[in-house]
Amino acid sequence: MNEFSQQDMTTLALKIKQWGQELGFGQVGITDTDLSVAEVYLQNWLANNFHGEMEYMQRHGLKRSRPALLHEGTARVISVRMDYLPESTAAMNQTLSDPASAYISRYALGRDYHKMLRNRLQKLADKIQAEAFSFSQQQQFHVGMRAFVDSAPVLEKALAEKAGLGWIGKHSNLINRKAGSWFFLGELFTDLPLPVDSPATAHCGACTACLSICPTQAIVAPYQVDARRCVSYLTIELHGSIPEALRPLIGNRIYGCDDCQIICPWNRFAKMTDEADFNPRQQLNTRQLLDVFAWSEETFLAKTEGSAIRRIGYDRWLRNIAVALGNAPASPLIIQALTQTLTHHSEMVREHVQWALEQQLFYKTAQAGSGRQAAAQPGNSFAGIG
Repeated sequence: MNEFSQQDMTTLALKIKQWGQELGFGQVGITDTDLSVAEVYLQNWLANNFHGEMEYMQRHGLKRSRPALLHEGTARVISVRMDYLPESTAAMNQTLSDPASAYISRYALGRDYHKMLRNRLQKLADKIQAEAFSFSQQQQFHVGMRAFVDSAPVLEKALAEKAGLGWIGKHSNLINRKAGSWFFLGELFTDLPLPVDSPATAHCGACTACLSICPTQAIVAPYQVDARRCVSYLTIELHGSIPEALRPLIGNRIYGCDDCQIICPWNRFAKMTDEADFNPRQQLNTRQLLDVFAWSEETFLAKTEGSAIRRIGYDRWLRNIAVALGNAPASPLIIQALTQTLTHHSEMVREHVQWALEQQLFYKTAQAGSGRQAAAQPGNSFAGIG
């Protein structure tokens, strides 16, 4: 490791933050690698099996909470955030309150953020490398650095909290007092002995709005999320059948869930994104359930090109929409669409389509018999967000 003066590192840290803003990051912070507190939390979370089928959360041992084990020589982590909010809270609530509409988590409406953020981080790394070289009198010089964007075992929220970017809220998302929580995170691991920033302090207070609004009550206690109940896990991470008891609670959410962010009071300070890549593509923010359910696999692949949605594949896409259609008010068009999909090659898809069809026929029968009151029936839960 090369020797640098304290003044060199202080100057470089200030430049890193300036460069980060020029590259479109909303904030840049620097922290050390001590994640001992977060490590205990992670181990307890895993011991409770709150990770469900996400076995990758425990696959890498202590690398997740000990950055130097993941990237040798790491002494500091440069943490960045980038705002992605593409539309207003009112627009999101409108979609959630319309059971015929398809709700997709707002982070996934635009271009997949992983590659874009990683490219920006690499540009930042290149600037750091060039500047650090100017401090050195040696001809051969290289700063140890590696960029991560949700692509390796990294406790990004714990690192961001220590770097002063925000605090981890009761819903387990990072919250910033001036920017809310609608942002992506990324990291640069480095061996440079940069000065560190002060950690953020928590400001949730007595608020429990996120716990109350969660459609499946996945936030089992403040700061404790049981992923096995979380809509994001059920619609994105889970590969098999969605537990039948949870299907009615999913409502019209076909990819992820934003309820705990929508309700958070701190998001009144959230800023709309300036990045065109994060704006909705293919009208994914205004699609109807029957519209997206009718997509062929070829259409699905075309419409989701460059999108994070592609990762779940066509069968899970149909699975999720079938559940949402089962939760919708009775409709001959929905029944027809479901009936036509009963012969789908995937047993998983057929199972969820059959469930949805039974829900639809139940509602139709109840409606014909007694003027069905949809809100009171199981299988039709659409959480209002005030």
